Amino acid sequence: MASLKEIRTRLNAVKSTKKITTAMKLVAAAKLKKATTAIERNNAYAKLIEDACRRVLLEYKKEEMIKKNSHALPAVFDMPANPQNYLLVVFSSERGLCGAYNQNVAKTAAKRIRSLQKNGKNVSVVCYGKKAYDVLKKNYRELIVHHEASYASGGIFYEEALQMLQKIIALNEKGNFDICEIVHSRFLSAAHHEMVSMQFYPLEVPSVDVSEDLDHVGDAYFDYKPSPKEVLEAAVEKLLVNNVYRAMLGAEAAEQGARMLAMENATQNAINMTQSLTLKYNTLRQSAITTELNEIISGAEAL
Repeated sequence: MASLKEIRTRLNAVKSTKKITTAMKLVAAAKLKKATTAIERNNAYAKLIEDACRRVLLEYKKEEMIKKNSHALPAVFDMPANPQNYLLVVFSSERGLCGAYNQNVAKTAAKRIRSLQKNGKNVSVVCYGKKAYDVLKKNYRELIVHHEASYASGGIFYEEALQMLQKIIALNEKGNFDICEIVHSRFLSAAHHEMVSMQFYPLEVPSVDVSEDLDHVGDAYFDYKPSPKEVLEAAVEKLLVNNVYRAMLGAEAAEQGARMLAMENATQNAINMTQSLTLKYNTLRQSAITTELNEIISGAEAL
């Protein structure tokens, strides 16, 4: 049986751990709030960009129907006829203590790798974040062409998404891949997120319907300067960067939500353990006091 000193030492250690997990939960909650606010703002921005693309595509479609004019779309919409080479960009965290978050990211990436290889595709992997890299390198080290620290280690910035996009496009220009997918966690709520493998490049052409009123507001119709083609190219470039940025924000929010819940559970476990150890300590201490009293009383009676 543990002594009073051992129980007291363990009790102090659990209380110290509880302070740490409580602080980490508060930090994760603050980061989660910041990330969700950024997601809400970005969603509105993304809709404006997507509407701009669809507006020009609607203009093209009407011209094709009325004037029989055909338009060449930006190269980013060119889908290979028989894609063979895939690049998977995997987003995970740099640190643990966030439940099964990183394991789920790595599991989703591994599942996608096996699925592509089963269909005879060539797969390359780029890892952002140490945790997924540590898991994937055990079985897929030869597929990992690049890995670096998590984009979120110092905060998430739009410029980081732009730099990441430039690296991906450079790989595409070298002929390293036909299709690029981003494996990340899509944020749903603080307690829920889903793992997805999203095709990022090339872009799928947005569907448009000639009955839509995207090309006008009331009696005012949109005009394009310098031209619809240049507007579409500029909008598509922003859409690409924003897709990366949106995936980064979603992954960051999901990570912080998972960490917040993990620290909340750890804090509750520490509270339960503190109560159990306190009860054991008090029981043992009361037993020792009772034993001492009995010895004193027995000694007094003997005298």
